[in-house]
Amino acid sequence: MSSIRPWRDIARRKSRQIMVGNVPVGGDAPISVQTMTNTLTSDAKATIDQIRRCEEAGVDIIRVSCPDVESTAALKQIVRAARVPIVADIHFHYKRALEAADAGAACLRINPGNIGSSERVREVVNAAKANGCAIRIGVNAGSLEKDLLEKYGEPCPDALVESALDHIKLLEDHDFREYKVAVKASDVFLAVSAYMGLAEAVDCPLHLGITEAGGLIGGTVKSAIGIGNLLWAGIGDTIRVSLSAEPEEEVRVGYEILKSLGVRTRGVRIVSCPSCARQGFDVIRTVQKLEERLQHIHTPLSLSVLGCVVNGPGEARETDIGLTGGGAGKHMVYLSGVTDHHIQDEEMVDHIVQLVEQKAAEIEAGVSKAAA
Repeated sequence: MSSIRPWRDIARRKSRQIMVGNVPVGGDAPISVQTMTNTLTSDAKATIDQIRRCEEAGVDIIRVSCPDVESTAALKQIVRAARVPIVADIHFHYKRALEAADAGAACLRINPGNIGSSERVREVVNAAKANGCAIRIGVNAGSLEKDLLEKYGEPCPDALVESALDHIKLLEDHDFREYKVAVKASDVFLAVSAYMGLAEAVDCPLHLGITEAGGLIGGTVKSAIGIGNLLWAGIGDTIRVSLSAEPEEEVRVGYEILKSLGVRTRGVRIVSCPSCARQGFDVIRTVQKLEERLQHIHTPLSLSVLGCVVNGPGEARETDIGLTGGGAGKHMVYLSGVTDHHIQDEEMVDHIVQLVEQKAAEIEAGVSKAAA
């Protein structure tokens, strides 16, 4: 059946599905949002506190680094406390992988080629099988194998794809197929090209990311271009936005990327203008306050906040709740695209928050009724 808006359609790459704990990745599963803690994993309380903040932001999967035995020892407590699956990030030390699998990690982030002999790879695979663990192969342009650098002269898409295929073969040789793969780079062109090449070569789920993307603003832009480009092409099953910012910010940016493409919705999607001399209220400050006060809303709904009547009524027709600036501190509120009532400056933010909460409750009640 043809779509009524074909320009919005994304034909998603067909991949096989794996489970990361209770979260399906690949196939027709929703694209999941990941982040990574930056606390010392050995400090279980600090790590759990950070995980809790990420859970509140809507994270689906969380990765924690396990560089030492103290970290894998704390992992058991962290896994028990977390409401989402935990991925253990392992580099080089295969024993950390064995310990993490036994501690309840849902997935091991490991490059099989970096942990030594085939016997060690077999031990890790057996531990993953015994504990129901998935494995994420994480190829990174910054840590490519020496032989590939010598062969290609520099990190390039073919080198990243070849590295991924080499690591995949090590798992497949031990009859292990519960894996997903990433081919990350800080160069957007390199990462996107590598993912496109890998997407044609394999049928496993792909974990998207632009690594070392930068700070909150620069990293968000870079990640949105790279990850967004791939998602628009139908490539990608789970994403992590790598920012030099708090992990919960990575989660929020990840959802904004998915929301902008209509791939997944969560919480309030705000349509707002950049403001100008026509504005009837301080649009920038109002949107900042609303973003802050509506973070607790998980129900997908839309809110337009526009400073004047040039585009305000048009945008309001397309959103669940609309606010358009008027003269003398008196502004128009739209409900389900229809003009409904006026509101004064001083009570505007509180009133919009209340309307959003009411609308979210109505939507949830309707969903519950339909499911009954």
